[in-house]
Amino acid sequence: MLDLMSSFQLHFLLMIFAGWVNRRQQGVIEYLQEENRVLREQLGGKRLLFTDRQRRRLAAKAKVVGRNGLFEISTLVTPDTLLRWYRRLIAKKYDGSKSRSVGRPKTATPIGELILRMASENPTWGYTRIRGALYNLGHEVGRNTIKRILIENGIDPAPLRSKGMSWETFLKAHWGVIVATDFFSVEVLTRFGLIRYFVLFVIDLQTRRVEIAGIVQQPNGQWMQQVARNLTDCGEGFLTGVHYLIHDRDPLYTEAFRALLKRSGVKTVKLPARSPNLNAYAERFVRSVKSECLAKIIPLGERHLRKAVKEYTEHYHQERNHQGLDNELIEKVTAGPKMDGTVACRERLGGILNYYYRRAA
Repeated sequence: MLDLMSSFQLHFLLMIFAGWVNRRQQGVIEYLQEENRVLREQLGGKRLLFTDRQRRRLAAKAKVVGRNGLFEISTLVTPDTLLRWYRRLIAKKYDGSKSRSVGRPKTATPIGELILRMASENPTWGYTRIRGALYNLGHEVGRNTIKRILIENGIDPAPLRSKGMSWETFLKAHWGVIVATDFFSVEVLTRFGLIRYFVLFVIDLQTRRVEIAGIVQQPNGQWMQQVARNLTDCGEGFLTGVHYLIHDRDPLYTEAFRALLKRSGVKTVKLPARSPNLNAYAERFVRSVKSECLAKIIPLGERHLRKAVKEYTEHYHQERNHQGLDNELIEKVTAGPKMDGTVACRERLGGILNYYYRRAA
C-alpha cells in the first residue's frame, strides 16, 4: 500500500515537472517566433531599430522565459536590453510630466507678438502704456510680464527706444515724397569684346515706379549733373514734388550733383556705410531686373541693352504684380479683371516677359 502511494506521488511530481518544462519550452518557442517576426519586419536595414510596440512585444515574451532562460538562447538583443525596455515602458506608462505644469502659465504667443509689435511701432510707449493698449483689446497682461517679454527679445525700455527712429518708420513717415537711387552694371557683348555699362535708376518708395535716369559706359561728374537737371525738370522731371532722395556713398554722387538737387527742393540723404538693407527697395528692383530679364539674354551692343531695359521697365509698371502692393499692378490699364473674352498673351523680348489678359469680347 505504501509502495503504491509512493509511486502515485512520484508520477504526480513528474507530471508537474513535465508540465512546467513544457510551459517553459512553449514560452521559449513563442519568444523566438515573435523575435523572428520582428526580424522579418526589420529586414533591409543595416541596423535594427525597434519601435515601442516591438519592444513591448519582446519584453512581454521575455518575461515568461526569464533572465536565465534568455541567456541560454540566441536572441537579437541582450536580456539587459529587454529588461531596460520593460522598465522604460513601465515608467512611460506612469509618466505625468507632460500633463503637469510648473509655475505660472506662459503668455500666449499671439499676445507676446502683439506686445513686440506695439513696442517696435511705438518707441515712446512704456510698459504701462502697452498694458493699457492691450486692455483695450481685451487682454489683461501684467506690467512685469510685458517687461520680461521685451527684455527677452532685446527691446530697450521706452526712454532708450524713443531716442532713435528706425528706417522703416522714417520711410513710412515720408511716404510719397521720398525716392531712392542706385546703379547696377551689365556686361554687354560688342565687337570690341565685353564692355561694362552702368544703369542709373530712381525708384519711388511708395508707388514703386521706376525711372531709368541714364545708361552709360563711364559715368562721371558732368554726366551726373546732367542727370540731376533731367530729373528736376519742372515739366517732366521724375523728382517733381519729391523732398528727399536717398543714395549710397558712391563718389559719383558729387557735391555738384547734390547742390543741383537742393536748389530744386530735393534734399539728398547719404546712407551710412555698410548698410545695404537701408536701400532695400532699390536693391529689390536690381534683383528683379537681373533675374527676370538681363540674366536670360546676352546684350548685343548698347542699343540692345537699352531696348531690354525699356521693355522690362514697361513690363514692371504695367504687367508685373507686386507683392509689396498687395499683389497689384503699378499702372492699371483697366478697372478690373474681365471674365469674358479669350485669353491672350503679350510677349516681350521673345517671350521672356509675358502678360496674360482677356481680349474684348
